[in-house]
Amino acid sequence: MRLVLIAGTYQPKRCGVADYTAHLRQHLMQRDVESIILTTDQASTAAAKEDKILGVVKQWNMAYLLPLVQAIHASKADLLHIQHAAGTYGFDRSIFLLPLLLKLTGWRAPIVTTIHEYGWWEWQPKGIPSRWLEWLKIWGQQYGWWDREDGFLLTQSTAIITTNVSAGAIIQSRLPHLQPRLYQIPIGANVEVASVNQQARQQLRQQYGWSSNAQVIAFFGFLHPVKGLETLLFAFQAVLARHSNARLLLMGGVESLALPDELASRYWQQLQHQIGELKLNTAVHMTGYINADKVSQNLAGVDIGVLPFNHGVTLKSGSLLTLMAHALPVIATRATPPEPELEQLLRLIPPRSATSLADELSDLLSNPELRQQLGAVAYQFSCQFSWNSIADSHIAIYQTVLQQKAVSAPFSTTL
Repeated sequence: MRLVLIAGTYQPKRCGVADYTAHLRQHLMQRDVESIILTTDQASTAAAKEDKILGVVKQWNMAYLLPLVQAIHASKADLLHIQHAAGTYGFDRSIFLLPLLLKLTGWRAPIVTTIHEYGWWEWQPKGIPSRWLEWLKIWGQQYGWWDREDGFLLTQSTAIITTNVSAGAIIQSRLPHLQPRLYQIPIGANVEVASVNQQARQQLRQQYGWSSNAQVIAFFGFLHPVKGLETLLFAFQAVLARHSNARLLLMGGVESLALPDELASRYWQQLQHQIGELKLNTAVHMTGYINADKVSQNLAGVDIGVLPFNHGVTLKSGSLLTLMAHALPVIATRATPPEPELEQLLRLIPPRSATSLADELSDLLSNPELRQQLGAVAYQFSCQFSWNSIADSHIAIYQTVLQQKAVSAPFSTTL
């Protein structure tokens, strides 16, 4: 099977969706699925060491749609798979026309689209009065011609993959005729559990100059203003007053698509300044970006995982799945609406509450049996999100749409 993947960006060290795409591609390759990635010139240059990463657009706007269509036809792939999250395409809507243009130019292979986020970002083309635009959105959805959020991206796809229940529910409510094309495949941990030795706890503490009896709390993920790190630092100051041997490890790079270059440097300095102001220099360490094996080795020596996101934590978080895959008890903020599955798995607290976070951290630090119990439950739950299972589910969908040989006319509403 030959597959062409469209990625808004392909910089896994700076983007969670790109990291997901890289993991997926790796595991598909192990199953004899050959793939090429079509992305931006900038992303392909950054990935120069990787094979078959082709830059075909400078930006995701109308001017580059034709070269993209030509590159897809030239690939002679059996199947096209689009990875879509609005931010990875610079919030440009031109990609919404791609499936329609492909079919108008003779593309007959199946088109699969993975929707990584949905339900919050409206399609707002310029030059159309808002009243008329709303009427067009409702009218187009009623007849299954387009979607108010993603244009022709969903309606002209042979199969649609969502990574979470809420996205699938919204799509079904807006476009019920697409239900037969909808599949849900959850994301996987963005760091797989590495082979670690029995001395992982001691090695972690020695590495950062902490005592052998230090109790280590770890945050893992991109350091970003929406991750609640400022709240975490205030909470940790209170924890340290109660548990003098507590230590905090912030693992992850700061530079991302959402926080590039100077903004990233400024935020790093802001966190360092807060650490100094709170007199936490000897108790907190920020690693910056470290590779997956090192992350896994560190997590093997950690006592508690913490994710105090300002908007709450959901199963769309690769960081959460990574902490659970390492059998860690996790304290996290409750999302709105809450995810019922997480109620029994995590210690959930309100966002932006340093007091609640400090109390939960102190409680777990004082209760090793509860930590072990929560970690074991989290690990068992995380096993269903393995990358092997994710890859197998993708191949099953690919085989289904290839067998169907779905060739839809433009604006069609059925497979």
